[in-house]
Amino acid sequence: KGRGLRMGKSYSDLLQDVRHAVKQVSLEELERRLREREEYTVVDVREKDEWRGGFVPGSIHVPRGFLEMQAEQKLPDKKARIVVYCAGGIRSAFAAKTLSELGYAHVESANPGFGRWKDLGFPVEKPADLTKEQLERYSRHLLLPEVGERGQEKLLRSRVLLLGAGGLGSPAALYLTAAGIGTLGIVDNDAVDASNLQRQILHGTDRVGVSKVESARKTLENLTPDVKVVTFDERLNSNNVDRIFDRGWDVIVDGLDNFPTRYLVNAASVFKNIPVVHGSIFRFDGQGTTFRPHKGPCDRCLYPEPPPPHLAPSCGEAGVLGILPGVVGTIQATEAIKILLGQGEPLVGRLLTYDSLKMSFRTLKLRRDKACPVCGESPSIREYIDYEGFCAVGR
Repeated sequence: KGRGLRMGKSYSDLLQDVRHAVKQVSLEELERRLREREEYTVVDVREKDEWRGGFVPGSIHVPRGFLEMQAEQKLPDKKARIVVYCAGGIRSAFAAKTLSELGYAHVESANPGFGRWKDLGFPVEKPADLTKEQLERYSRHLLLPEVGERGQEKLLRSRVLLLGAGGLGSPAALYLTAAGIGTLGIVDNDAVDASNLQRQILHGTDRVGVSKVESARKTLENLTPDVKVVTFDERLNSNNVDRIFDRGWDVIVDGLDNFPTRYLVNAASVFKNIPVVHGSIFRFDGQGTTFRPHKGPCDRCLYPEPPPPHLAPSCGEAGVLGILPGVVGTIQATEAIKILLGQGEPLVGRLLTYDSLKMSFRTLKLRRDKACPVCGESPSIREYIDYEGFCAVGR
């Protein structure tokens, strides 16, 4: 009795308090900072459908409703200078206050918002032109700041050449296709054999006797309709390497574990400046590395001469654990995607080895050989040679 009712704050009061607590920045000042390339992280907190109509160039999209959940993932540096914007300046003010409460030290809210930004004629960037089906299919990629819609668009426009549709080529092809690689070339002149099915998961019992490239094409096109599969039902040699390689490939994934082909692929990749992701398997062991011409060692730096036959037998001679190529081939696909996205640190100058019995990985440093006949300071190999004959002599 005698107590008065306590009235909560109105929305207007709350908004006023937030605007007093948050530092505001004008759109003109934001445009100046971006034009002069000052180090600022710009965050768009509008909804996805608003974002698709255009956004401030270079901004990171974190819808207001997911801000608390996604902030640490998409904005890992809490000391970064951050400017938040929305359509009119209200949601961004609340978002900026939330970020400050989460520990971000330098946060500002752009006022007014994107609507006025467009009216002023400031630069506007459009998101990647992905279909509704692609947005759903690659939704988990789109959540990764390192990929996002722009990165997925890169993948859909990329061209990867896969050498071999066997043990290593199978997992590499499946994961590259599932990731949304736009064009996948496959080189292989073998037919599916029953002995392949223990490890070559692109193929099935109903494909025995069918060419591997045709079997691979059917599997991959069924997995992802976005992929265009270009097949080369032939053995790679010095006569066709230019015709096959000169098709605008961004990355080559090498799953052909024989030295004549390795030397040929290495020479062609250096001549044409195409990175090669290499993998190989032996019994219970595997290894992988990435050769980027002029940025690290090439294959001939690693193997100046072919090893004797007893040190490099084929899977048909020595056997191989069926699951082993799944691990190595997946690593190759990962390397290729990192190169295409420009993310992470590819295995350039490093050899990753895998011992499946001990379940251990090791990384060995590789050095570029200044005297290498292919990529050295004074290369002596400037055209293709008879690598079959070269390796035969070396063995």
